[in-house]
Amino acid sequence: MSDRPDMRRELHFGDRVLACYADRPHSVFEILQQAVARYPDHEALVHDDRRLTYAQLDREVAAVAAGLARLGVGQGDRVAMLLGNGIPFVVVTYAAARLGAVTVPMSIRDQMPGIRHAITNSQAKALIVESEFAPLVPPGAETPDLKARIVVGPAVDGFSGYDSLSKTDASAAPAADTAEEDVATILYTSGTTGTPKGATLTGLGIVHSSTNFMRTMALGPDDTTIVVVPMNHVTGLVAGIHTMIRSGGCIVVQREFKAAGFLECAAREAMTYSLMVPAMYNLCLHKANLSDYDLARWRVGGYGGAPMPAATIERLAEALPGLGLMNAYGATETTSPATIMPAEHTAARRLSVGRPAPGAEICVMDEAGHEVQPGEKGEIWIRGAMVVPGYWRNPEADAREFTAGFWKSGDIGSVDADGFVHVHDRKKDMINRGGHKIYTAMVESTLVAFPGVVEAAVVAKPCPILGERVHAVVCTGPDGVDEAALSAHCAAQLADYQCPESFTIGTAPLPRNANGKILKRQIKSDLGFDDT
Repeated sequence: MSDRPDMRRELHFGDRVLACYADRPHSVFEILQQAVARYPDHEALVHDDRRLTYAQLDREVAAVAAGLARLGVGQGDRVAMLLGNGIPFVVVTYAAARLGAVTVPMSIRDQMPGIRHAITNSQAKALIVESEFAPLVPPGAETPDLKARIVVGPAVDGFSGYDSLSKTDASAAPAADTAEEDVATILYTSGTTGTPKGATLTGLGIVHSSTNFMRTMALGPDDTTIVVVPMNHVTGLVAGIHTMIRSGGCIVVQREFKAAGFLECAAREAMTYSLMVPAMYNLCLHKANLSDYDLARWRVGGYGGAPMPAATIERLAEALPGLGLMNAYGATETTSPATIMPAEHTAARRLSVGRPAPGAEICVMDEAGHEVQPGEKGEIWIRGAMVVPGYWRNPEADAREFTAGFWKSGDIGSVDADGFVHVHDRKKDMINRGGHKIYTAMVESTLVAFPGVVEAAVVAKPCPILGERVHAVVCTGPDGVDEAALSAHCAAQLADYQCPESFTIGTAPLPRNANGKILKRQIKSDLGFDDT
């Protein structure tokens, strides 16, 4: 599995023999503790006018951990988080880790149904939410396990204030003794059935993935990143927060991506490392002139979620000759990277997602469960210390999607003779909107719940900037439906990026095959959409 001298084979999760880094932190909290011990006076976290050193961050984490403990949060309890990018997100992440509690980050772009499911399925004991999102929190009768509601920002009735957490004596909450295989974070990822599944990220997986990013991208205490992708997503959480703390570097926080604002911040803070989706790099080129900014220290440009267009690679190389672009392929279930592309191969192998990351084992399997030959296509299966042990309270999904330690990705790919991995097709029916992966079953179930809708199919509409957008084809009854009302219905049930941005509405039945399956390929062809 690995011939690297810094790794060894170990037994984990009962019967998995995995290649692991021999010298590593043994918990998520220890990632922070090692950085604090080595670089106490280095800048760790910046957001607007707040700048925290590692020692200051550690003190804030200890205080918030003590406050959570005072509210009854202990080892193994789940702490739900409805927080945008900001210092509280980072502090709560490590405060929960200090207690041995499990964080449950939720998307601030989600609506009440998704938020309710994450809180109730995880049986969260505490919730920390920004005041502007408090109206999305279900009432107490619908969340019986939730014992503490904490608000960041202006006061909200029924919530205690976040600032009050830090008023407890920090020594009242000593660090818990956690095992590496304990669940550290639950991230909800939608499946093809449309029901979100809670992927259980462990301390071992988070440590391994953050170490992979740190070593393959040669990151250290002199590096600075801007985390502009959502911190509640596996990329922002692992590739952004945990990787930079593991490296002893500095995290600069941005709430949302605007090309000019990002580039201004990158120049001001001397950013060296980024990890974004290709659409963000495209927007930097389209919305601004890179020569107007001092970006001389920007040396690592990680990306994932979609292929990087050749024109984008060429324009970035011309404008920023010192920037190395590195593709990374993975998923929530792989705690981020399963493959990483060395920068020197990016231009020549643009359509590959790189080689297996250290410790990752990738097999391409046919439908009978046999490994295929190099260059042949099949389903990508992934095993390694970074792969989650399963889903939270979902044994049916565990049995379906995991076998012998491998996670079955559902992606169709191949591995060439040089060991480079290629992903040819996305998971069935999935739409990739600027790196946001959207499962059409969830959108379709929302559409058909609207009065007057008989059936619906959701397909990808090509977009030169985002790659794909969401298009809905709707079959209605004879009275039809109002498109604006249908759109508003979706906006109330789905995250904004999941909502259809265009519609085809009519009374004609959707095309189906002999087995009654909707023919999405025919629908896309009829609409003039390229079926890649």
